[in-house]
Amino acid sequence: MSGNLLLDTNIVSAMLDADPAVTSRNVAGTIFYVPCTVVGELYFGAANSGRPAENERRLESFLASSTVVPADIETGRWYGRLKAQLRRNGTPIPENDVWIAAAALQHQMSLVTRDAHFAVVTGLQTIAW
Repeated sequence: MSGNLLLDTNIVSAMLDADPAVTSRNVAGTIFYVPCTVVGELYFGAANSGRPAENERRLESFLASSTVVPADIETGRWYGRLKAQLRRNGTPIPENDVWIAAAALQHQMSLVTRDAHFAVVTGLQTIAW
């Protein structure tokens, strides 16, 4: 599998924890991207942990070698349409995950995640690690 993959928070956390189920997936030709929403969730996790300074250093080291996908007007457009669709379908997902899915759809990337609730997002390709 090669291409561009967007990483969910739980996958980046697993990478930071050196989870072999995730670290063994580093395939040549694959570029990993991190949505800005995930960056915020990870900084929250670090700040809320028992070792905030250490966890923030690990996160910043990871981010230094990552490509962060910013949210822009187009991301907002995808978000608004997606959230409306999820509401109409009666299948809400957590707010931050709507932003993450919107970024994946906008940039036509597969989302690597361990969260099954992304399956309700029409057109979103997910990969479970």
